[in-house]
Amino acid sequence: MPSRTVSRIFVVGATGAQGLPVVAGLVGDGAYSVLALTRDAGSARARSLVDLGNVALLEGTFADEATLRAGLRACDGAFVNIDGFNTGEKTEMYWAIRSYEIALEEGVRVFVYGNLDYTLQKAGYDSRFRCGHYDGKGRVGEWILSQNAANRDRMAAALFTTGPYMEMAFSSRTPMTPSIEYGVVTWRVPLGDGAVVHVALEDCSTYVRWLFDHPDRADGMNLAVAIEPVRYDALAAAFTRVTGHPARYIDIDIDAYFARAYGAMADQPAGYNADPSDKSTMSFRDNFTGFWNQWKHNIISRDYALLDEIHPGRIRSVEQWLRRQDEAERAAGRGGLFDKLQPENLRKHVILKIGEDQRRGRL
Repeated sequence: MPSRTVSRIFVVGATGAQGLPVVAGLVGDGAYSVLALTRDAGSARARSLVDLGNVALLEGTFADEATLRAGLRACDGAFVNIDGFNTGEKTEMYWAIRSYEIALEEGVRVFVYGNLDYTLQKAGYDSRFRCGHYDGKGRVGEWILSQNAANRDRMAAALFTTGPYMEMAFSSRTPMTPSIEYGVVTWRVPLGDGAVVHVALEDCSTYVRWLFDHPDRADGMNLAVAIEPVRYDALAAAFTRVTGHPARYIDIDIDAYFARAYGAMADQPAGYNADPSDKSTMSFRDNFTGFWNQWKHNIISRDYALLDEIHPGRIRSVEQWLRRQDEAERAAGRGGLFDKLQPENLRKHVILKIGEDQRRGRL
């Protein structure tokens, strides 16, 4: 079997919410260097990566074979996390598959795919749970693992499966952005008694680093991560304990949710480069109906004992995450989490790159 030692990693999705901490974790101690793909080398996010050291930029798009090939040929490792809200479900599947194929051809030694749960499959192919930006990745993840069984003598491959970032519940322009109503922090979402397997972004750096540090064990692995299953009544109670400010969760029906959170955008394509005339293109309404149903009905689970083994210092509870965030806000002189959620502050805090870019017609 050829060497699986990796020194330089090509990162697709480097300037996204997940990509930023992942790159920082790879290059922080000099063990790896990174070639980061970016559509705009002059953007603040791209410049912040270069400032880390051991990071070079490749300007271009994942939706271009020549660019993908140039990046993969220049590296012996790859972390590929394509933005489904850019491409839409069908296009993401094509370019994710192509990235694996080109990586294999170009001699990449370790390939890690940024994945999400194949919810439709896990729900027994019940279309109430169809969520395009999850299922698109999940189908490719299943395909990569099947291909890996035949190609592991040429390239190790692993999945890194995440979920909604905990930070999304404290940021603007996300499916779970809170509001402050008469002084009470309020999450109005169609979750029922379900729980969301929220992920701490800071932990992503350790998990992905582990996959590259341990390629033999990681080969063929689907490393699915989370803090814990987060019920939103428990999130609100923990917020009050940590900050001293009142918070609440209000379960609302799906129609009221779309009217409140999306308005006229609810029937627009969930991927801003997806073809609205293509009958397979999911709208925000269809996509996020399946998204919330998977959490409302507790379709997704995690192996927390495995996560404890791989990352003993991981964040294990929503209250622990809240305390760390509140302390960080205070240390930075910004008050605390309650201050961060004030409307004038929240609107400036955008964790997801799609909300920051607001691009149209650009892959």
